[in-house]
Amino acid sequence: MADRSFLDWPFFDDAHRALADRADRWAAAELADVDHSNVDETCKALVAALGEAGWLRLTAVDPADPASRIDVRSLCILRETLARHDGLADFAFAMQGLGTGAISLFGTQEQKSRWLTLTRAGKALSAFALSEPASGSDVANMAMTATRDGQAYVLDGEKTWISNGGIADVYTVFARTGEAPGAKGLSVFIVPADTPGLEIAERLEVVAPHPLARLKFSDCRIPASAMIGKPGEGFRIAMSVLDVFRSTVAAAALGFARRALDESLSRVRERELFGAPMSELQMVQGHIADMALDVDASALLVYRAAWLKDQGAARVSREAAMAKLYATDRAQDVIDKAVQLHGGDGVRKGHIVESLYREIRALRIYEGASDVQKVVIARQTLANSTGG
Repeated sequence: MADRSFLDWPFFDDAHRALADRADRWAAAELADVDHSNVDETCKALVAALGEAGWLRLTAVDPADPASRIDVRSLCILRETLARHDGLADFAFAMQGLGTGAISLFGTQEQKSRWLTLTRAGKALSAFALSEPASGSDVANMAMTATRDGQAYVLDGEKTWISNGGIADVYTVFARTGEAPGAKGLSVFIVPADTPGLEIAERLEVVAPHPLARLKFSDCRIPASAMIGKPGEGFRIAMSVLDVFRSTVAAAALGFARRALDESLSRVRERELFGAPMSELQMVQGHIADMALDVDASALLVYRAAWLKDQGAARVSREAAMAKLYATDRAQDVIDKAVQLHGGDGVRKGHIVESLYREIRALRIYEGASDVQKVVIARQTLANSTGG
């Protein structure tokens, strides 16, 4: 059983603790044997199940309640819990939030009512279309264009590495509208999947199977009312969305790391070497100590960032970047140690630590690679220093 003592930390209230208990019970009952052989159909089924259970209500604001907001600690608790039980379930949950984040934070009431009602119920899948072939983390270098034509915009260009690409019902698409050079000339649009001119150009396969695609937009016409926010606000909206959801990536990594530690604890207690349990070997104890330290330190950074955002901080770019950088990098190391402690079983296809080894790697890249997080942290630290 995963360590639950972190729920006693002052970052949480009783509602968060109750949420963690309910989520863990649900995940244990529903995610014990998820079929990963057809990721498209499994993701659709997981979204439907998450919606029916009510978990997706946490991913976006309630369109019927103008005062509602996204609780980042709840998102992190859900992602940590789901990731600990099944990586694809975490993916399905996370994309419902990231894909509609711009609508939640900046959408009109009509946009919220139309789309969030569906995504929060698990009746529509969403996707966040930001990355391009020549500009991943370098968002300001985006090439895709959105040209104004009367009461419409015409989209032309490509997006790639789009999660839920090919199965999403709606895409949040960022494009250059040209109000100014670089980051100040971007805008964001809601594009339904059946819009003429939107094509799934390529399905992408990665080490941990997830639905990913390259999208092509050719003379793709959408109404001007599909814009979220105002012209030229796309970069600010994208960064605001990532400010909320970047901490949840760290939480997913934390969930993977906790599972790896739990599996390793069971392994070293049950497995005997040289006439004694592995747990009595000092080198093994050293590995366990390092893993436990990395898990707790990651949790502190994750839930600090989430707590600060929930307290009303306008931006938590530095704290979220620290959480994502540390938690994803340390989870990679924790899982690597778990593989080592499992010996040959650790690299056997289908074993839980083998799947964790494949699952964790992408988290150090998407929503800002580790090197980019270092740049964010350094710039924020320099900007906040008084000098000498």
